[in-house]
Amino acid sequence: MADYFTHFSCEIDVVTADNAGRALELYRQFSDELDIEDETPGFDLVATPTPEQPGLLWIYDDNASGDTDHVLAFVSKLGPTLGITGLWGFEWAHTCSRPRLEAFGGGALVLDLASGETLGTISSNEWVTRVLADPHTAGEA
Repeated sequence: MADYFTHFSCEIDVVTADNAGRALELYRQFSDELDIEDETPGFDLVATPTPEQPGLLWIYDDNASGDTDHVLAFVSKLGPTLGITGLWGFEWAHTCSRPRLEAFGGGALVLDLASGETLGTISSNEWVTRVLADPHTAGEA
């Protein structure tokens, strides 16, 4: 039997220590809302401030397998709520405990923090499938 995993590790700078505290509280609320539905967030959030970046947060998969949809749902609300702007993105990897066909891959996305809108995504599986069908699309993301 094979086990399937989604892994990621990324940072988001919410600018101030106050915003970091608010973000951690929002994360607790997000977790509580999911708990009502018998779900977990599928990621952990930890404050990792530095003197240059007092609002730095670390987002990473929670042990076995992360939930990229939950990360997107959380961060897309975080920007507008905290009033932060700019672009933010992260990458993830799909892995498997045993060699299985179509069990490995990954993806990435870019988000506009001010609006919470996703500007673009890519799946390595979809890209490979598209390029194999039409090699002229190899340079398109």
